[in-house]
Amino acid sequence: MAVGTGKGRDGEPQTPLEHFGEEVRLERVRLGIEREDLGKEAFCGYSLVAKIEAGKRVPSREFADACDRLFPHGHGRFSRLANFVLRCGFPEAFRQYVKLEEDAACIQRFHPMLVPGLLQTEEYARAIMATGRSRNPEEHVRARMARQRILEREHPPQLWVILEYAVLRRVIGGSEVMRGQLARLLELETTPPHVFQIMPETVAAYHGCCSPFGLLSFDEGADVAHVDGYPRGYLLAGPEDVARARQSFELLKASALSPYESYRLIESVLKERYS
Repeated sequence: MAVGTGKGRDGEPQTPLEHFGEEVRLERVRLGIEREDLGKEAFCGYSLVAKIEAGKRVPSREFADACDRLFPHGHGRFSRLANFVLRCGFPEAFRQYVKLEEDAACIQRFHPMLVPGLLQTEEYARAIMATGRSRNPEEHVRARMARQRILEREHPPQLWVILEYAVLRRVIGGSEVMRGQLARLLELETTPPHVFQIMPETVAAYHGCCSPFGLLSFDEGADVAHVDGYPRGYLLAGPEDVARARQSFELLKASALSPYESYRLIESVLKERYS
């Protein structure tokens, strides 16, 4: 994640992160508010406020909301800025997908190895990030958690998620982390309008079994497909590519357990393996 370490020759911020921090600093100084006071409002310390103002830390949504409460006449400016800044916490190739995901009416994802990022608990995400030896793992975790805010809307997008059974048994971060993650899946599965399916072990081979991918559908406009890959994923907008991805997902639906059977399987694995 490129956060920037300094300002340009004219002293202006070089990155969105630095711009956010400079706006916070200018508004705080203009109003005569101390960093300690902003920290108390945002439930953080002086040091973190200083680092955010210097463009060295990604602000949380809560920090941005605190700025909007403390700085009058902002009309939600810092929350809007934070939406943009938090997208910068993702790899550049993934940012366009995140932007489209925010506008989607339906999000369909298949993953044969891991719980997708949109569904991860903070602890599960932190364990995943630790495997990549990132220099700023907490900032990546914060960005991933912020991405999940779309599920808290009054009218959230529908999730239709299909996971390989091995995802439930692959221990990421230890039993306690997995217990929390599977509980999160059960919570989401019982929250309309979401649908979850598990591909059971009894299905030895199935279409699309090797590649994590998904589809985004919108109230207006054409669907797009997204394929995860190394070193980066990619978006597909061509009608033929999207049609093939849609067909693949429909075949996965037909092969997977029903939503009810999937719920019972997740519940069983949670009780038998992680209790």
